[in-house]
Amino acid sequence: MPAKLSVNLNAIAMLRNRRDLPWPSVTGLGRIAMQAGAHGLTVHPRPDQRHIRFADLPEIRALLDDEFPGAEFNIEGYPTEDFLALVEENEPDQVTLVPDDPTQSTSDHGWDFAGQGNFLRDCVQRLKAKGMRVSLFADPDAGVTGMEAARATGADRVELFTGPYGACFDDPKAAARQIDLLGETADAAHAAGLAINAGHDLTVDNLPALVARIPFLAEVSIGHGLTADALEFGMAGAVKRFNDALGD
Repeated sequence: MPAKLSVNLNAIAMLRNRRDLPWPSVTGLGRIAMQAGAHGLTVHPRPDQRHIRFADLPEIRALLDDEFPGAEFNIEGYPTEDFLALVEENEPDQVTLVPDDPTQSTSDHGWDFAGQGNFLRDCVQRLKAKGMRVSLFADPDAGVTGMEAARATGADRVELFTGPYGACFDDPKAAARQIDLLGETADAAHAAGLAINAGHDLTVDNLPALVARIPFLAEVSIGHGLTADALEFGMAGAVKRFNDALGD
């Protein structure tokens, strides 16, 4: 079964925030993405609200509840008390915990599962008690030890950080090495009983090799590449292109 596509709306929100105007509409383009065949919507609200604003979250939740029952809302972020309270208020289907510093422009590394396991365990259990699936951001080379430690937190999934793979767009040999690392970590996660998501710098060109190596991939979350494609092909066209690349 092909991996499901969750469309990350952060880049759309960042464009909107350049002006004190309501367009482009985050929910409007989210609606188009869902109508075109996306499985869900992803956001990463940061403390400075430089792209997704806290006020966007209930509107996205309502869009999915009212018009796309069964679709999934995924909220990403570093688990501060403020973030956890925001998540609990907006009730996403999945929470993806990332080890970001608030000043980072984007996520660029996974968790130290061994060193931060106790901290993560408390966060995971709090979220799961509210009925949310929890995914943890993981480095591509986390391996068997990392995946066993991730599973020990009680998490349901890991999201493989594919940024280093995406950076190899002009170097096939380096891309092949990154695919090997991602595949080995995915195999270890699968053996540990974790489902596998992936995200960061994925494109219609590099997705096929990833899904061929990880056929049990559950979900990909894609924002930058898909939004860039939407400038050329429209949001509906971009979603179709990415679903085609996933084999859907």
